Amino acid sequence: MPDIIKISAIFMLMIALLRRKWHVGYVLAAASTMLFAMYLMRPEAIAGTLYAAIVSQTTLELAVALTFIRMLEMILREKNILNVMTGAVKGMLRNKKSVLISMPLLIGMLPSIGGAYFSCPMVDESAKGLDLTQEDKAFTNYWYRHPWESILPLYPGLVLLTVITGIGMQEMILLNLPYSVAMLIIGLLFCMKGIRGAFPRVERKSHRALWSFMPIAILLALVMVFGVRLHYALVAMVFGLMLYFRFSLTEAWKVIMNGFNKEVLLLILGVMLFKATLESSGAVVNISNYLIARDIPIVPILFLLPFVTGVLTGFTLAFVGSAFPLFMSLPGLDAHSFSFAFAAGYAGVLLSPVHVCLILTRDYFMADIWGLYKKIIPAVLLYFIAPVIEYVIFSYFHT
Repeated sequence: MPDIIKISAIFMLMIALLRRKWHVGYVLAAASTMLFAMYLMRPEAIAGTLYAAIVSQTTLELAVALTFIRMLEMILREKNILNVMTGAVKGMLRNKKSVLISMPLLIGMLPSIGGAYFSCPMVDESAKGLDLTQEDKAFTNYWYRHPWESILPLYPGLVLLTVITGIGMQEMILLNLPYSVAMLIIGLLFCMKGIRGAFPRVERKSHRALWSFMPIAILLALVMVFGVRLHYALVAMVFGLMLYFRFSLTEAWKVIMNGFNKEVLLLILGVMLFKATLESSGAVVNISNYLIARDIPIVPILFLLPFVTGVLTGFTLAFVGSAFPLFMSLPGLDAHSFSFAFAAGYAGVLLSPVHVCLILTRDYFMADIWGLYKKIIPAVLLYFIAPVIEYVIFSYFHT
C-alpha cells in the first residue's frame, strides 16, 4: 500500500506541473527525482539509473525518430508540399462534405501543435455558402484533425507508446486503426447536417498534384508493408527528399538544426529516466505484486490512469509518458491491452478543456464552448465503443 501512496503522490505532482505548463521532460525529471528521494535510493543506484536511461538503445531510437519527424515536417512545409496536397484534394473531391473534412485531415497529417489554427481558415473558406453554425465549423476542424494521431507514425505519442511497450509499430497501427475509422464515421453524425451536393468541377491538372502525397505514402509503406523500423524509414525519407529537391548545404543544415531541438531531447531523456527509475526503485514490481495479491481488476486501471491524465493535461505525450511505464510490469497485458489504454487516454485528450487544438479552434471561430462540447462529448462516447468492442473480442479469443 505505501508504494501506491507514493506513486499517487508523484502522479499528482506530475499533473500539477503539467497544468502549470511545465515541459513534459522537466515534469518527468522532477518525478524521477521525487522517486529517488521517496525510495531512499543510494548514489550508486541513482548513477546507474541515469546511465541506463541515457545509453539505452531505446533512447537512441526514440531520439532519432522524433528528431527526424521534425526535419520531415519542416521539409513538407518549406517545399509547399502540404499546400499542394490541399489543392489536389479540393480539385479531386467535389462532394461538399468530403472537401470540408479534407482540410483538417490533411493538416492533421503533420504533428504540429498550431496545425489546428492553420486549418481553421481552410474550413471557413470551404464552408462559404453552406448553412453551418460556428460550432459546426469548429467541431469539423477539431474532430477531423485527430483521427491520425492513433495510427500515423509521425506522431510522437504513438512512437513513444511503441518504445515503452516494445510493441511493433505495424501491430500497434493495425490495432488502433478501427479507432481512427470510427472517428471518421462518427464525425459525420455531429456536423454538416443537411449539407448535400458538390462543388463545380475543376481542371484535371489537380490529378498530378496527388504526387505530393508520395512522401507520406512511401513512409507508411516502409513501416506497414516492408516492416522497416520507423527511425530508419524517417532517416531514409528525409535524406531522400533532400536529394530530390537538391538541397544546398545551407538548406540541409537548416533542416538538420531544426530537428535537433532541445525540448525534444529533454522529452526523450525525461521519459527514459522516469521509466528506468520506476524499475530500479522497485516501485513497479511492488505495485504489481500488490495488485496481484488484492486481485484488483486490470480494466479500470487501464482506463482510469491514462484517461484522467489525458483530461487534465490535454496532451498525448503526457498520458503515454506517465501512465504506460506503470503498466509494464502488470501481469497479463499484451498489445491489445496497451491499445485499449491508449484509446482511453486519447478520449481524455479529446475531452480536455486545456487541449491546445480545442482552444485555438474555439478562438478562431468564436464558437460557444458549451455548444461545441454538446457535439464533442457524445462523439467521444461513441468513439470509445470501438476500443471497448475490440478489447472484449481480443480478450474472449485469448482466454
